[in-house]
Amino acid sequence: MNTLDLTGASIVQRARALFSEMETQDVHERVATINALKVELSKHSPFASEPVDCVLWVPSESVKANDYNPNSVAPPEMQLLEHSISQDGYTQPIVSWKADDGCFEVVDGFHRNRVGKESASVRKRVHGYLPLTVINHSREDRNDRIASTIRHNRARGKHKVDAMSDIVVELKRRNWTDEKIGRELGMDPDEVLRLSQISGLAEMFADKEFSEAWEASETENPT
Repeated sequence: MNTLDLTGASIVQRARALFSEMETQDVHERVATINALKVELSKHSPFASEPVDCVLWVPSESVKANDYNPNSVAPPEMQLLEHSISQDGYTQPIVSWKADDGCFEVVDGFHRNRVGKESASVRKRVHGYLPLTVINHSREDRNDRIASTIRHNRARGKHKVDAMSDIVVELKRRNWTDEKIGRELGMDPDEVLRLSQISGLAEMFADKEFSEAWEASETENPT
């Protein structure tokens, strides 16, 4: 991180004095003030063209789902997402665009949006708001938004079975029970068992010698 010069230090010091005035505002007034400050800050940022440069907190009732997202999340993964946001907080904003009716339509983060609205504990913690980035105006055409949603979905990809197997075995070595692994990683008992066996069996026979007739084939992904 770059060290502040005298000008920067002076700006920060004066800003602190101004920010302290927000302590007299209620939550909603304070959020509105913070959002306005973020917008003004972003205007002077060298990263202003990057949506993530300005994350705004928007009332959840002003955020709506799109009608084209091809992605779906099964109940266990949805529960894991809620567990993740409950434990770690919102680490990723919802990507959106501002529609003509003034509402924000989700481009990416439909399920993060759902958790913020449907989980009572999360909703209470974030005071009924959701963290949003707003896509650049040049990407607001519906086709662009659909393409953006699909790119976001596909870019996340899927966990490789071998990598997940290594993680499960490592957690078992660290004395995590199968129940805890399943709960924390969003797996059912059968999946934990199968992933344990993939690396576990390989380790069991790691020091064994086999005849030249033995040909090890690649382990197929569990179904």
